[in-house]
Amino acid sequence: MIRTPNRLSLRLFAVLFLLAGIARAQFAAVGDGGPGPVKAQHLTAELVSLAPAVSPGGTVQVGLVLALEEHWHVYWLNAGDSGEPPKIVWTLPAGVTAGPMQFAAPSRLPLGPLMDFGYEETAAFPLTISVAPDVKPGKVHLDAKVSWLVCAQVCIPGKAHLGLDLDVQPNAPAGQAAGALGTAISLIPKPMTPAMKFSVVGGKTDLVLTLLTGHDETDAEFYPIDPDIIANAAPQMGEGIKDGVRIRVKRAPELTALPATLHGVVKFSDTLSYEVNGPVTAGEVAPSAGMSISSSKPGAPAGADGVTWIGAIGLAFVGGIILNLMPCVFPVLFLKGLALVQSSGEERGRMRSHGLVYTLGILVSFWVIVGVLLGLRAGGSQAGWGFQLQSPVFIAVLASGLFFFALSLAGQFDMGLSMTSVGGELAKKEGFAGSFFTGVLATIVATPCTAPLMGAAIGFALAQPPGVTFAVFTALGLGLALPYLLLTLQPAWTRILPRPGAWMETLKQATAVPLFGTVIWLAWVYGQLFAGESGESVNHLAMLLTCFLLLAIAGWVMGRWPGKWSSAIVAGVLILVGLAIPLSQRADAGPSATKAGSSASKDGLLTWAPYSQAAVDAARKDGHPVFIDFTAAWCLSCQVNERLVLKSDEVQKDLRDRKVTLLKADWTKYDETITQALAAVGRSGVPTYVIYPAGSGAPDVLPEVLTKAIVLDAIKKDAGK
Repeated sequence: MIRTPNRLSLRLFAVLFLLAGIARAQFAAVGDGGPGPVKAQHLTAELVSLAPAVSPGGTVQVGLVLALEEHWHVYWLNAGDSGEPPKIVWTLPAGVTAGPMQFAAPSRLPLGPLMDFGYEETAAFPLTISVAPDVKPGKVHLDAKVSWLVCAQVCIPGKAHLGLDLDVQPNAPAGQAAGALGTAISLIPKPMTPAMKFSVVGGKTDLVLTLLTGHDETDAEFYPIDPDIIANAAPQMGEGIKDGVRIRVKRAPELTALPATLHGVVKFSDTLSYEVNGPVTAGEVAPSAGMSISSSKPGAPAGADGVTWIGAIGLAFVGGIILNLMPCVFPVLFLKGLALVQSSGEERGRMRSHGLVYTLGILVSFWVIVGVLLGLRAGGSQAGWGFQLQSPVFIAVLASGLFFFALSLAGQFDMGLSMTSVGGELAKKEGFAGSFFTGVLATIVATPCTAPLMGAAIGFALAQPPGVTFAVFTALGLGLALPYLLLTLQPAWTRILPRPGAWMETLKQATAVPLFGTVIWLAWVYGQLFAGESGESVNHLAMLLTCFLLLAIAGWVMGRWPGKWSSAIVAGVLILVGLAIPLSQRADAGPSATKAGSSASKDGLLTWAPYSQAAVDAARKDGHPVFIDFTAAWCLSCQVNERLVLKSDEVQKDLRDRKVTLLKADWTKYDETITQALAAVGRSGVPTYVIYPAGSGAPDVLPEVLTKAIVLDAIKKDAGK
C-alpha cells in the first residue's frame, strides 16, 4: 500500500535540503539597487515594467522576473511540502504605492517524497504600482529588497537589491503586455464568473471538488492557496463532466477538521486557470470509473473511455450470460437443468413460474448487493465487485453452506426442500422457495468471477447515479438468469434434454464432487485472509475444518433419523456450534506481501513485487514497461489466468526478455489504494490486468479472461521489439 509521508517527516526532509543548501548559500544580497538584471546563484533577477512612464493618478504594471537555470525552480504562493515564495520589501517615494505580488498558476514539482508547487525556466510575479494625483512630474525610483528560495536537489536562499526608474508625466501611454511579465499577467488565474459554480464535499480521506464552467472539460489540477489542506504528493484524480470538471484530492493527514471554505486554483491547462473559493460540505462521494490520475504524475492510468449507460447495460447483459459458463456458476445451472429433466409432463405447465421465481431470486440478490455496496461507498468505503469475499465471516458461512448442501447431494441425507428444487418438490408450493433461493445461490457463487465484458460495465455503473447503477446490475442479473429462464418459458425446448431415469440419482450424487471442490477452494481462500499472521493461517483453517466435521455429524443425524423434530433440533444445534467456531476468529492481518524484485523464484518463475504507484513511476522512469496483476485469492478467474497464462513458459520468457517490471495488486483483503487504482482504469473488481509502456503513454487494460496470445501481443505492443 502506498503510504503518504506524514507532515513531520516531510518537514524534516525539507530541513535537510535547506541545510544542504545553506552550507553553500550566498547570504549577501546581489545588486546595488539600480536598474538592470543581476546574477545570483542559479538565476538572474530583474525588475521590469510594461511601460517606462506613468501618469499622475494612474497605475502601471511592473514585476519581478527570475530567469532560472535548468532543473532549478522557485515557489508559488503556497510552496507545497517545502519552500517559500519570493518576497519583495519596497522603499518608495511619497505618493507611490505597490500592490501585492500576483502569482501565475503553478506546476507540480516532485522532489523526493515531497511535492512542491512552483515554476521552472522563467518565473514572473506581476504587481501594480499606483501613483497619487498630486505626485509631481519627473523621475521616481522604486527600490526593492527581494528574497527567494531556489531549489533543485538542494535549496539555496538568495537576496537581491533591485531598482526601477519610472517617469511620471501627464498622459503617459499605456504599457503593452509583452515579454515574460506580459506572459505572466495572462497566466494569472481568472476569477470565477457569476455563471460558474464551485462546490466541495469533504469526506474522511478525500475532498471532492466540482467546478461548473459551462463547458465540457477534460481534466484539471487543484492547488490550495492555504497550506496543510491536501496531501500534496498524493495523485489527484480528475474527471471531465458535463459543463465542468470534478477533482478528487487527498486530505492532509493533519487536517483533523474540515475547513469552512476551500480557497485555491483549478488549472485546466498551461494557459487557463481559475481562482475558486467555496464552502465545504461534509459527505462522501464514490470514486468515478471515469476519473484519471492527474497527468502531472508520470505513469498515471487513464480512465475508461466511450462507455455510455446504454452500452454498459448491454455489456452487463452479455457478461451475465457468459457468467453462466464460469466454473463458479455452472454447477448451479447444471443442477437446475437436472430439475427440468426430472420434471414430469404435468409439471411443465408450471415451469414458467419457476423460471420467473428463479430470475427474481437473482435480481433481488443483485439489488441487495448493489444497495449494500453503494451504502458502503457513500459511507467512505471504496468497496467493489466481490467485496463480500474479503470478509472471513462471509467465506466461512458460504463454505459451510456449500459443504452441507454437497453432503445432501452426495446422499448422506435428504434435505427435502433443497436450494435447487431437485426432484418432485418442484411440483409443490414450497418448490418456488427452492427456485428463489437457487437464484440467490447462483448470485452468491458468481461474485468470485468476472466474466468478459463485466469489468467495464461494473466499473462504469459504480461511478454513476444510483438509478443507472441499479439498471446495469439488473441487466447483469437478467443475463445470468436467461439460460434457465428461456428453457422454462419455452417448455418445448426441454425435449432435447434426456429422459429421466435411474441415472438421475447417480448424476445428482456426482454433482457433489465439484461442490466439494469449491469448498476446498473456499477453505484455501479463508486461510489466505489470515496469511499475514505467523502460524495463524493453519489455526484458522483447523477451526473451519472443525466446523465441517460438526456439519457432517449434523447431516448424519438428519439421515439416520429423517423427518423427526428431535433430529432436526440436534442437527440445528450442531450447525450453530460449528459455525460459531470459525466466526469467533478474526482476520487482523492482510495477506503476506510478495517480495519485491525481478529475480526468478525457486520454481523458476518470475516474482511479482507489491503494487504501488511509486513503483510504477520508478520503473517507467528507468525505461521499463510495467505489468500490474490486480488479483485476489478468492477470485477463481484470477487463479485460472495465472496458472494457464501468466505462468506459462512463453509468457514468462517474454516478460523476462523484455525486462517487464511485474507488480501484483493483491485485493484479497480490502485495500483503498488498490481500489482507487482499479477505479482509475475504469474497473471495480478483479481480475484486471494493466500494462504500461516505458516512459510515457496511456496504459492498456487487458480482458478479464486471458489467453497467451492476448498477453504476448500486449507485451509486444507496450514493451517494444
